[in-house]
Amino acid sequence: MRTAETIRRTEETDVSVLLNLDGSGDCQIDSGVGFMDHMLTLFARHGSFDLKLRCKGDIEVDDHHSVEDMGIALGQAFAKALGEKRGIIRYGDAIIPMDEALVMTAADISGRGILGYAMDIPTEKVGSFDTELVEEFWQGFVRNSGITFHIRQLAGSNSHHIIEACFKSAARSLRKAVAIDENDPDRIPSTKGVL
Repeated sequence: MRTAETIRRTEETDVSVLLNLDGSGDCQIDSGVGFMDHMLTLFARHGSFDLKLRCKGDIEVDDHHSVEDMGIALGQAFAKALGEKRGIIRYGDAIIPMDEALVMTAADISGRGILGYAMDIPTEKVGSFDTELVEEFWQGFVRNSGITFHIRQLAGSNSHHIIEACFKSAARSLRKAVAIDENDPDRIPSTKGVL
């Protein structure tokens, strides 16, 4: 069972994550940032990841610290759950529509945390959520998971739809990448023998 628990405590946030990569999409999300609760629920369901995430942050200041630290803690949980990455497919991609929005993501569980981010979200806010924090979340995630991850918006004019397509596509890409290769379940997918 590929599971992990991470805890991140700072003077600004207290985040705990329990992740099962081989789950069914069950989730309990309570971050204090309603929009992120919704996005992380979509992420868990579309990735078939069991995810329990709790965050207490200084949201009276703004959502930045909470959103970034959730990305960091979730990235750490992915890295821990993957272990030495034996048997994984390694690569995954997805193109997801959400009404007029279309977003493509691609993942390489390479051990190198790099984010390629090409999103043009048309509004600064969705409700009270600052849309610039989407990039902050994914930056924290990739740096701590060691995953090379590309996110590209192909179409869209509705900020909520664009971000929702992003999280659904990310989940599908990662679901493919972390899947066990039935043809070679004991091999580390690299000519180096390590990822």
